[in-house]
Amino acid sequence: MSRIGRLAITVPANVNVEIAENNVVTVKGAKGTLTQTFNPKMIIEKDGAKITVSRPDDSHECKSLHGLTRTLLNNMIVGLDKGFSKELEVNGVGYRAQMEGKKLVMNLGYSHPVTMDPPAGVEIEVPAPNKIIIKGYDKQAVGQFAAEVRGKRPPEPYKGKGIKYASEVVRHKEGKTGAKK
Repeated sequence: MSRIGRLAITVPANVNVEIAENNVVTVKGAKGTLTQTFNPKMIIEKDGAKITVSRPDDSHECKSLHGLTRTLLNNMIVGLDKGFSKELEVNGVGYRAQMEGKKLVMNLGYSHPVTMDPPAGVEIEVPAPNKIIIKGYDKQAVGQFAAEVRGKRPPEPYKGKGIKYASEVVRHKEGKTGAKK
C-alpha cells in the first residue's frame, strides 16, 4: 500500500470540496477555485471532513496513480487554505528587480530590462531590489512562474551571479589559472 496514498486528507472548515462524476474534483476556498480531473480508476471518497483515495487493484498503473492523486488533491486543498510561495534572490552587480504595476521588471545585465507578467492567481512581491517573492494558491502555477523567472538568468557557477531560489546552494567552480609555459 502506498504510504502517501493511504493517508486521509483533512478538509479545513473554510474549504469546500465537491467530487463529481468521472473524478472531477472542484475545491472552493477564500482564495479562489481549483478544478481538476483525476484518473477514473482511482476511488475518491468524501466522508464528512475527511477525503480518502484508494485504488481498485495492485496493477503498476494504479500503484503509480495512488500517491499522485492524493498529493495533487492535498495540494489543491492546502493551496486554497494557506497558499504557496517561492522566494528568489537576485545576485550580481547592477542586478535588481522592481514592480511596475503588476509587472515584474528586472535588470539582469542585458542591454534591456526583462519584463514579466504573472499568470492569473499568482502575485509577486519585491520587498528589496534583490528579493522576489511569488505567491499563489495553485502550487503548479507558482512553481512554473518561479522557474520561468529563474530561467531569465540562472545562477552561474563561477561568480554566483543570476537568479536563484532562496534555499538553493550554488556550488562555485574554480576559475582559470595562469597559463604555464
